[in-house]
Amino acid sequence: MMWARLTVGAGASGLGLRAAGDGLLRFVGAGCAGRRQQQSRAASTETALKKTPLFDFHRGQEGKMVEFAGWSMPVQYKDSHIASHMHTREHCSIFDVSHMLQTNVHGKDRVKFMESLVVADIAELKDNQGTLTLFTNEKGGIIDDLIVTKTDQGYLYVVSNAGCADKDSVHMKARLAEFKYAGFDVDLEFLDCALIAVQGPTMSQVLQVGLKEDLSKLTFMTSALATVFGVPNCRLTRCGYTGEDGVEISVPESRVVELTETLLTNSEVKLAGLGARDSLRLEAGLCLYGNDIDETTTPVEATLVWTIGKRRRQAKDFPGADIIIPQIKAKTARKRVGLVSTGPPVRQHTPILSPDGKVIGEVTSGCPSPCLKKNIAMGYVDAAFAKNGTAIQVEVRKKAVPATVSKMPFVPTKYYTG
Repeated sequence: MMWARLTVGAGASGLGLRAAGDGLLRFVGAGCAGRRQQQSRAASTETALKKTPLFDFHRGQEGKMVEFAGWSMPVQYKDSHIASHMHTREHCSIFDVSHMLQTNVHGKDRVKFMESLVVADIAELKDNQGTLTLFTNEKGGIIDDLIVTKTDQGYLYVVSNAGCADKDSVHMKARLAEFKYAGFDVDLEFLDCALIAVQGPTMSQVLQVGLKEDLSKLTFMTSALATVFGVPNCRLTRCGYTGEDGVEISVPESRVVELTETLLTNSEVKLAGLGARDSLRLEAGLCLYGNDIDETTTPVEATLVWTIGKRRRQAKDFPGADIIIPQIKAKTARKRVGLVSTGPPVRQHTPILSPDGKVIGEVTSGCPSPCLKKNIAMGYVDAAFAKNGTAIQVEVRKKAVPATVSKMPFVPTKYYTG
């Protein structure tokens, strides 16, 4: 699912990422002059950043660490970005996503509480089933995207974006205060567990060896508590942010290094960082909060109407319903679409042009696709140009480059549905 916007700049660390001529991410720095001062600033910045329980492990594995949503996270390891991307598509990779916010919602009014914040029909979920949903505001904007799982343990398990963790927790706490004042039975528990995503077509054969449970019975967007390779009290959720079959495993902090090391003893498994995760999710047509969706976009504009439960549409009882529901019927002036092009890479904020050169939108995410060997992107265009197959242009380096509106996902997803 769901990464906060990747904003890695030169800043205080003296290190950053930029797009090279081939469209790949490259490290940049201040050069030889002033390097000692740069190293001092970098050490100071790194001390201020939050660290996951796998931080030292990443460093030991030669992970290239960057600032990400206030955390020090690996952008890649020894392998190149493309090699890591392709390994995930063909084998299995581990991603550290421990920076994401994990929350349990307790109490007999937990479903009512969560439905007061999101657009999904949480009540209709079966035990241990989850759904992607959206926090929306009263103007219909998207506060964050998140996964809510209705467990059979008497609580809801919620995972939301690292970059939105502070505002999400404040948002939930404010609603919690309202509910408690009104006499409802609900409580929030913010978890300290680590979280790793194991993604790729061989995930099941890798993980099954360490489980008593039959993984073939755990289908896409379902969840279970399990002991994984001897580590108890893990929560497995069959989901991910790559378009491949995979799981996210919530692990006690004290045992996550052990579990990660155990998984890596299988030759199918390698570590992967933020660089590969971003290109994988874009090939899968998945939104990145802060780039592709934010508080200025509605679910209808973002083509995320499917996240709104049928009962919720009829009841019009979620935040922003008065704005969002009419948009479903009347359509919107702009729409999120996929784009494909050749030539120079298309990046965020690239203007999208009509065939006659008029600005009709803007790219929100883009990169060269390692699988397709061409440029892919998503962005918002005037609704008249949103039909798949429409010929448009993108402005790259002040030149108009031909592009085509494309169906997403760009690469077929392989979620396991049984």
